Amino acid sequence: MIEVNKKILKEIYKPRLGHVKKYDFGHLVVIGGSEFYSGSPALSALAAFRAGVDMVKIIAPKRAADIAAGFKPDLAALPLKGDWLTKEHLATLLTLTESAKAVAHGKTAVVIGGGAGRSAETQDVILEYLSQISVPAVIDADAIHALAKNPQVISGKPFLITPHTYEFFVLTKKEVYQLSDQEKINIVKSEAKRLKTTILLKGKIDIISDGKEVALNKTGSPFMSKGGTGDTLAGIAGAFLARGIDLFTAAQAAAYINGLAGEIAGKKFGESMMATDLIEAIPEAIK
Repeated sequence: MIEVNKKILKEIYKPRLGHVKKYDFGHLVVIGGSEFYSGSPALSALAAFRAGVDMVKIIAPKRAADIAAGFKPDLAALPLKGDWLTKEHLATLLTLTESAKAVAHGKTAVVIGGGAGRSAETQDVILEYLSQISVPAVIDADAIHALAKNPQVISGKPFLITPHTYEFFVLTKKEVYQLSDQEKINIVKSEAKRLKTTILLKGKIDIISDGKEVALNKTGSPFMSKGGTGDTLAGIAGAFLARGIDLFTAAQAAAYINGLAGEIAGKKFGESMMATDLIEAIPEAIK
């Protein structure tokens, strides 16, 4: 069993030697947001940029996309018609994902689910999208609820699932909240093996497994209970997948950095900490 530590950063951040160009260090597509949960895609995108990805493109319903585009000039956002993802958006999502893959010469990944909502149509669109893509993806938040309808569609694909304990229950029907750490470890490993995927179960101790190995991350802060810190984790993980880092390593590094940035921001802001404070602490976390 692996205990994640600072050494994981050396596997992510290699010296940038010689000629480099845009997309060499990844092109991330963030899909999510809705009329009410409009900030989630922006949080994931900003965290991904701070983690080192070269480019992020947000695809979201109009209100969420407009908010993201106006939040910082770094963020490019494509607005989709309507207040949430619908079936008419599926072709656009697939086309833009393939376009991102082509322009980045394969250095592409997706983060999907944050703020998307749980309407039946949105869930169906997410599930169909996941069944058709082959690029690495982080499946988070509402996309986990969609996946629970048919988990087999992601079997063996290069996907990372990032649930908290309730989302883990929704996906697997396994209640782990009150179990011991060892019992949680055993179940996460078993479910990752069954689903042929990689799982990062978020908690006081993050448990990561690809069904073969298990890693534990112990960075973090009690102040990370604030909304949005899961979005930042998903964005960081997506940044690493877009670089070409393998799922198991990317999950470990993302958990470590997100937790350490949360510690740094928590010490500074305490009860006043927000997810945006965590994002601003990422550069210190990856020193």
